[in-house]
Amino acid sequence: MAKTPGRDQRGPMERLVRIAATLRERGTVGETGDRLAEIAGFDGERAMDQLKRDIRSLTDQGWQIENIAGPGEPARYRMRTVDNRLRVRLTPPQQRALQRAVLLADRQDLIDRLGLGDRAEPGPTPEAGVVAGVPTTGHDASLATVLRAVRLGSVLRFSYKGAPRVVHPESVRSQNGTWYLRGQEDGAEPDAPVKAFVVARMSAIAADAPRTARPVRAARHPGLHPMSWEIDPPVEVTLRTSVDHAPDVRRWLGRPAAEEADGDEVTMRYVVTHRAALRARLYELGRRVVLLGPEEVRRELIAELRELKGGD
Repeated sequence: MAKTPGRDQRGPMERLVRIAATLRERGTVGETGDRLAEIAGFDGERAMDQLKRDIRSLTDQGWQIENIAGPGEPARYRMRTVDNRLRVRLTPPQQRALQRAVLLADRQDLIDRLGLGDRAEPGPTPEAGVVAGVPTTGHDASLATVLRAVRLGSVLRFSYKGAPRVVHPESVRSQNGTWYLRGQEDGAEPDAPVKAFVVARMSAIAADAPRTARPVRAARHPGLHPMSWEIDPPVEVTLRTSVDHAPDVRRWLGRPAAEEADGDEVTMRYVVTHRAALRARLYELGRRVVLLGPEEVRRELIAELRELKGGD
């Protein structure tokens, strides 16, 4: 009998079940990435890339899987058993809204029950470990102060890039494992762009009394693609890629404002209004693309990579 059109999904599904069953059996100890790749049947140079793709598929289905290896160590994955029935019924935007609501309400009971975080000690405020799936270690007190300021409508005062700042907060969000405060600096016009500040780079943070901050217009999201969101002031970014990889760049970043081919290379220019989204997609593209400029955006990318690595 001839096979019906379409790919046979039995093999991939069995592979996901083997990975999930292994992680469940290993418990809090977890299992190495190399061993999981072997169990899944992956080999060759792209074995780990294939494994990461399957782990993303499992997390998309609601399973909470995390890499517990230290910086520079081989990957070791652990799966926590949580109540994911609600998460699998929510769309990605609904899940993000739930994350923000849980964080700003300081509902540790929901964080634990829904698998949105992992803290060593119970308490009323985010203090250590991971909150909403994002590491907070290293700037826990800062993040707690910023979250309370957003919830209570307090003006925030802090030092950032060597200069004192006074900010009316709009929200706190995470992108690619980094927490950002979004708000307007004091004295800015009401229709001025909302700026993003990396919480880990803020110092000497203090919050004024509740309800001292003015309302801040939320950043516009004119489309579903995060690259179209108006989070930061617009900046023209120039990228270089190969003809073969140009479709990958367009798929991740969208249609460029300008594009020029020169032999086997393609130069693309984008008007970027969401720098965190740009960096996250450049990480996914990896060596398939080169960021040519501007220098300010290059410095931000290098600084974030050093921070993720754990230093210089």
